[in-house]
Amino acid sequence: MPETPNPIQIQKFLGGIDYPARRDDLVDKAQQSGADDNVLQSLRNLPDKEYDGPTEVSEAVTKLGSDGKDDGK
Repeated sequence: MPETPNPIQIQKFLGGIDYPARRDDLVDKAQQSGADDNVLQSLRNLPDKEYDGPTEVSEAVTKLGSDGKDDGK
């Protein structure tokens, strides 16, 4: 399983996104910014909800990295 990217790495690809943003918006922005598959997969694994800012995204990615894939349970 690929290593969870660090929050700074993810935020680098989300620069300029307008918050609040949904998970799919985050993935689209990261793709447009040239994010690698590891970053994109981490964003795709986030819960499908609206994120209020970069801190909330970073916390969600960090939680996924420590808990494994968040399956909503």
